[in-house]
Amino acid sequence: MAIVTLAQLKEQLNFDEDLGTADDVLLGRKIEAAQNHIERLLGFKIGETYGGTEQEAIPPSLVEAVLQLAAHWYENREATLVGVTAEELPFGVWEIVREYRDWSFGG
Repeated sequence: MAIVTLAQLKEQLNFDEDLGTADDVLLGRKIEAAQNHIERLLGFKIGETYGGTEQEAIPPSLVEAVLQLAAHWYENREATLVGVTAEELPFGVWEIVREYRDWSFGG
């Protein structure tokens, strides 16, 4: 289950009502992909660890990480940009992931 709503991502992107719903499906895919990517970096599924009965609430910083990454992927839809400095992830996402990452090593 997504921890970010379409409305939250539109707010992050500073969308207004004039833009309508034309990109809603695309934005939904960006949310799903961003959360999936962050969960893989974390080593756990956010919804299985936070937000359930007798669990801590979903940390706002993890919501922010999904929002930042989904917005970045929406605004930069190509794998390579010519003439600009490339960054792997938006500033702040790695710091958030490191804070919550499951560092256990199993054999």
